[in-house]
Amino acid sequence: MTSLTQRSSGLVQRRTEASRNAAEKDRPSGQEDHGPRRAEDQDDDDTGDSKETRLTLMEEVLLLGLKDREVICKSDAPTGDVLLDEALKHIKDTQPPETVQSWIELLSGETWNPLKLHYQLRNVRERLAKNLVEKGVLTTEKQNFLLFDMTTHPLTNNIIKQRLIKKVQEAVLDKWVNDPHRMDKRLLALIFLAHSSDVLENAFAPLLDDQYDLAMKRVRQLLELEPEGESMKANTNELLWAVVAAFTK
Repeated sequence: MTSLTQRSSGLVQRRTEASRNAAEKDRPSGQEDHGPRRAEDQDDDDTGDSKETRLTLMEEVLLLGLKDREVICKSDAPTGDVLLDEALKHIKDTQPPETVQSWIELLSGETWNPLKLHYQLRNVRERLAKNLVEKGVLTTEKQNFLLFDMTTHPLTNNIIKQRLIKKVQEAVLDKWVNDPHRMDKRLLALIFLAHSSDVLENAFAPLLDDQYDLAMKRVRQLLELEPEGESMKANTNELLWAVVAAFTK
């Protein structure tokens, strides 16, 4: 019954969004709120995020959520991302090497070994949110809840989120290539991570029912792939498929 209610709620939300989009398209040109768009703004929509708002995969997953191989560090050069550099340092300093599955459990704190709790990355969501605040995507507010204040991070730049949603939708609709090895590797990783974090469906909520069903069908095709077999194909990224195997086991 709960799943049926959630499904019905999703349909209502998608229909509401679809109706709103249709109303925007039908609005007479004289009632437009915005003037002609600059060419560089249009280019940003086509090419993705600008350099000033380049997001990491983890930041993109968080933004959408407003809802056995050994891992060997091939390069210990800093990436410029504090969380990634912290994870890479743990991986580089640990001997013998751990498997991908083990590192996901250790870094997330999902380990029963008290001697390895120090590997856990702390306050990940809050640190990602602060990164998005610095990039102008979120803002910081204080809300009072009876006896204490809570820090929240409301969305302040909806353009970037909508651009991200559009990118995810197009990957499984208009730009679907029916071959994971021809897909952009970063976008493929985003789809798998967003699904594992239970936020992927947020990107499909505005779609019409038939578009939603098609998008979810193609996502299921990706989820049903056998990572071990995919990792053995030519010109593939073995580490990507090792991570996929860990998240979809």
